[in-house]
Amino acid sequence: MTRLGICSVTLRGLDPDRVIATVAGAGLECVEWGGDVHVPPGDEDTARWVRDATVDAGLAVASYGSYYRAGHGDPEEFDAVLRSAVALGAPRVRIWAGATGTRETPPAGRRAVVEDTRRAAALAADAGVELAYEFHRNTLTDGADHTLRLLAEVDRAEVATYWQPPVDMPDAEALKGLDALGDRIAAVHAFSWWPGTTRLPLTARAPLWRGVFERLRAHRAAGSGGGPPLDVLLEFVPGDDERLLPREAATLRALADV
Repeated sequence: MTRLGICSVTLRGLDPDRVIATVAGAGLECVEWGGDVHVPPGDEDTARWVRDATVDAGLAVASYGSYYRAGHGDPEEFDAVLRSAVALGAPRVRIWAGATGTRETPPAGRRAVVEDTRRAAALAADAGVELAYEFHRNTLTDGADHTLRLLAEVDRAEVATYWQPPVDMPDAEALKGLDALGDRIAAVHAFSWWPGTTRLPLTARAPLWRGVFERLRAHRAAGSGGGPPLDVLLEFVPGDDERLLPREAATLRALADV
């Protein structure tokens, strides 16, 4: 039902071969390769090398974590993102819903995000790739209801969303948002921050993550039960210390098995 992995941004200080060795050693299953350092947009040779090295290590490419902001900047930038995603063998590209929050974005800016997402989604679909929004403040996905509204406006089945616990939001409220998004969730970024962006071990918010996995199981059971697994990806560890990854990965597995 779920596949446990990591965002390569968590190990930004390591080169791709060390990321792969570290992730495999921690017993995780897949990697969301980031476009910031490890797999730059448009560098198809690097993307192919990373794809082959990932698969050779017994891992899967979960997705391509791009920093493309729909409706904000040069639309042609997405062409390079998509080329890298295809070369990487990524089934999904993560994009961002603009660069301002829902309340701060004027109608014209919102239309630009919607139209650019539709354009990018059509290009991606032709290449057999899906899109999913980063679920994040200071974008149009700065809340579950806001995200559902945006997805409805985009109106493309191959566009979904990620989910992660919003900063400083209590567990019950965060889980309510997860419930609202339901089967529109393509992947989850897993971390424990509190207060603000203070990076804590996953055990510090274990009740939250138990609730997350319970709901993910319930959503899958209520649906057809088919389709690909939903990726739960570790994002960041305390102190950005890669030596803590085996411990955090073990905690994630334990939480997923509850």
